[in-house]
Amino acid sequence: MPRNSRPLAVFDLDGTLAETGHRQHFLERAPRDWAGFFGAAGRDAPLAEGVRLALEAAGECEVVYLTGRPERCRADTVAWLAEHGLPGGRIWMRRDDDRRPARTTKLEVLRRLSGDREIRMLVDDDELVCAAAQRAGFRVVRARWASTSQALRDGQEREGRT
Repeated sequence: MPRNSRPLAVFDLDGTLAETGHRQHFLERAPRDWAGFFGAAGRDAPLAEGVRLALEAAGECEVVYLTGRPERCRADTVAWLAEHGLPGGRIWMRRDDDRRPARTTKLEVLRRLSGDREIRMLVDDDELVCAAAQRAGFRVVRARWASTSQALRDGQEREGRT
């Protein structure tokens, strides 16, 4: 797409648009139950602040979604976005076998997207993703409006799962 196309607004899902608190208990056991964690995502409540930002951004930007959810969750994710009235847009998901930290995988996608489009903002709750994106020169909005647990943070960083 040409450089003068609408800018992109990039939104994370879990902890940014979707409240994951009800399913974090799957990660507090050993071993962590990732299938249960992702399987319960369809019951996430929408996070009002994140939804508001996405709808507002859609007025000027093309909204795209960049998530650490594995590709096998695509159908449920598409249905959840539609059910909660979020703007339609491309969804960038982690390959099912990709266990690299989100700060690595998401920055890789952001760099690819910025090759021919302006990225107006990235909205994400993961502090390490936000810090890496800021260091790379992207404008970041930190989503600090959701519940999170140490188990989820550990899973994001050490296990490359979300």
